[in-house]
Amino acid sequence: MWCFKTVTQLLKTGAASANVNYNCVAGLKYFPPPIKYENIEKVERPKLRIMERMPQHPPNLRPPKMQKRLRYMRGPELVHNQLLHKQYAIVATGGGRLRWGHYEMMRLTIGRKMNVNTMFATWRVPAPWQPITKKGQGQRMGGGKGAIDHYVTPVKEGRVIVEIAGRCEFIECKGFLQQVANQLPFKAMVVSQEMLDQMRDDEEKLARANQNPFTLKYVIQNNLNGCHRWLSPVDHKWFGKHL
Repeated sequence: MWCFKTVTQLLKTGAASANVNYNCVAGLKYFPPPIKYENIEKVERPKLRIMERMPQHPPNLRPPKMQKRLRYMRGPELVHNQLLHKQYAIVATGGGRLRWGHYEMMRLTIGRKMNVNTMFATWRVPAPWQPITKKGQGQRMGGGKGAIDHYVTPVKEGRVIVEIAGRCEFIECKGFLQQVANQLPFKAMVVSQEMLDQMRDDEEKLARANQNPFTLKYVIQNNLNGCHRWLSPVDHKWFGKHL
């Protein structure tokens, strides 16, 4: 085991033989100031509430059936696409349907992993309300529409599913939020308010910096190459952005 004195002599001998000049410099490190949570108040119930499995109807009303209405899942979300608490959330990046089991998975996972003393979670989607009918296996065709099997909540791209806020940083809640997002029936991502702002700024910047005049919107609107013969009606509405 070499002592400190021996190591110092070896370094001085090596520096002298190699004609190397070395100086001891003390640098200053920069640590960002801590985040201030002045406007955040502690809520009474920080965990997610239990969602009803099906909507409640009056006793004298038969539960109404509904068509598929796939348009409820198609296209961009125009209303619930902003964060209310301006912190962290799970945002859908594709359309789909949420069943009651998905609500329970989110509620239990987030409730187990979150710190109730510093965080609180809120739903941004309603309870399942759209009825989905199903016929028994092996039945012949006809006989009218099948009975209601379960209820779902349709979700569009850009819809905020769950929000997490409180006296916490993004790294604290990213892990369990990503675990929840991976188990949803559609593509979803974990975002913060800064990430959302950056994504929207990058999209606008790309649109301004684009030098190619033949965008997909220009091609569709001007029927280049006779593309109207095979385009879908939704291509005329969103120009290939939301399939």
